[in-house]
Amino acid sequence: MAVSKSQALGIALLAIFVTVAVSSDPDPLQDFCIGDLTAVPGVNGFPCTNSSTVTVDDFIYSGIVNSSNTTNINRSGAIFGTVLRFPGLNTLGLSIARLDFLPEGIIPPHTHPRASEMVYVEEGSVYAAIVTADNRLFARVMNRGEVMVIPRGLIHWQMNVGTGNAKIIATLNSQLPGIQFIARSMFGSRPEVPDEVLEKTFFLDEAAINQVRSNFV
Repeated sequence: MAVSKSQALGIALLAIFVTVAVSSDPDPLQDFCIGDLTAVPGVNGFPCTNSSTVTVDDFIYSGIVNSSNTTNINRSGAIFGTVLRFPGLNTLGLSIARLDFLPEGIIPPHTHPRASEMVYVEEGSVYAAIVTADNRLFARVMNRGEVMVIPRGLIHWQMNVGTGNAKIIATLNSQLPGIQFIARSMFGSRPEVPDEVLEKTFFLDEAAINQVRSNFV
């Protein structure tokens, strides 16, 4: 059966939509494109630096060699190797992070709106969890050497349940995956989320809302 021009156009548009939908960051169009962080980023990342000035150091990131700062209320810390710190990731659709935990430390519930994630437990025992869009909880304790995949955009967290420190190495399929902490977004936004919204959403009174907000000042 012959395909009309309109049908052909529809098929082409569908193919384009599917390609975009299954991709995180756009595909690179050259071997490498070390990002020029002094320039204004475009849709596909930063403009490339002059390839003649590129050295091997542009492909190496040492930012996660040392542990992150864990002296905070969550007893945890994170160092992200995104394109903003590692320009060699520009156009490659990848980033990396190191998560450090003191005993009982937690990376609070959060999402990455632009990336899926894989977390590898390098040290310790961590209670890792995912909550799906239909409010199903998938969680268990992960031990050294285990890997968990976290689908894009889903709420998740990790908590150290061991007696010593814990460490996770995470990779994400975006050079700039973004991160949004649920509690901070609701109680620490600027300008503030109206009290009435928080009262009706979390069944809290004004005093409780102010108390929670004080943790995010």
